[in-house]
Amino acid sequence: MISPRRAPRPRWREGYVVIAPDKFKGSLTAPEVAEHVATGLRRVRPDVPVVTVPVADGGDGTVDAVVASGFARFRTSVTGPIGDQVVASFAMRDQTAVIELAEASGVRKMPHPPTSSTSRTVSSTGTGELIRAAAQRGARRILLGLGGSACTDGGAGMMSALGVKFLDERGEQLPPGGAALRRLARVDASEMVRVPLVTVASDVDNPLLGARGAANVYARQKGAKQFDVEDLERGLARLAMIVRRDLGIDVAERPGAGAAGGVGFAAMAFLNAQARPGIDMILDQLGFAGQVEGARLVITGEGSLDQQTLHGKAPVGVARIAKSAGVPVIAVAGRRALTAEQLRRVDIEQAYALTDLESDPAVCMAHAGPLLERLAAGVAGKWLVDNNLRKVVGGHG
Repeated sequence: MISPRRAPRPRWREGYVVIAPDKFKGSLTAPEVAEHVATGLRRVRPDVPVVTVPVADGGDGTVDAVVASGFARFRTSVTGPIGDQVVASFAMRDQTAVIELAEASGVRKMPHPPTSSTSRTVSSTGTGELIRAAAQRGARRILLGLGGSACTDGGAGMMSALGVKFLDERGEQLPPGGAALRRLARVDASEMVRVPLVTVASDVDNPLLGARGAANVYARQKGAKQFDVEDLERGLARLAMIVRRDLGIDVAERPGAGAAGGVGFAAMAFLNAQARPGIDMILDQLGFAGQVEGARLVITGEGSLDQQTLHGKAPVGVARIAKSAGVPVIAVAGRRALTAEQLRRVDIEQAYALTDLESDPAVCMAHAGPLLERLAAGVAGKWLVDNNLRKVVGGHG
């Protein structure tokens, strides 16, 4: 089990604010969101101390978030999703490495938008190379975030980089990609390198196969047409069958096996990885519970507060911990599609969106930073009153 990082409690008097947002996808990273919120608060209440704790849920921006909280960043060249070389980062602290699949095998690492052709051949090889690089740096524990993937290869690329052979009937290594797995005849894990303890961070509970599986649910987002989806499903089914036959391991139906195009399956089958909600694991490593003790307010947020937020996204994880410490939580967002009642059910007192200030979403994206500072200034004027915040009941306006 990976021990949580215990962060020291801030040494300020009771009354500081914790700013703990996720990224605003497409416009601001989580550290940038936190800094803009802090700037807006200080314009109105420069006397109120703030603690910025950017967060993430295992997807895009996870490495940025933990680096902002004290992890060291390491960059290396790895194989990108279509086989070219890309520069990817991972983060380390106290022999724990945080690896973000999107850094090596994500859609954002592709030089052009996904197509039907690339959906069949994209690979998770670079993620395996990041795991090897972290192990060589001395990592003994790896937190592997699975959001934002470009691949549907069942993690075969990742495991190939770690020494596993995926062979056809002639004993030759299969080419990259999920479609090639239809020709899989044998899996040879005899030369697999030793890998540190791996925990998978994902908010996806899909199995590998079937109507809710990796290919049928997610492959179209990665450029696949219907015939590609069918071929990828056949490849993943073949992979699951051969792994069961050759290694005696059957995890295809396990929740999360379908994460990241089946990389979750490979992590469970070959690396004996356990899956945890991404935000819970990251908050543990950041010592977030210690950060909120004694705070007067927590401000969280993400680009879009919507139905997906309710299913274990970063703001909900932040609010759950803050509630346990008796600290109220509000949220900021690019757009808000949740009712006040839905927000209260997940312990968020109120939410404020950039679209409250500017109705054009394109303008919100282009000028997210300045708008967020204006939004935060308004929050400060309403919530950071001199009275004890816990006695204020005007926060639901």
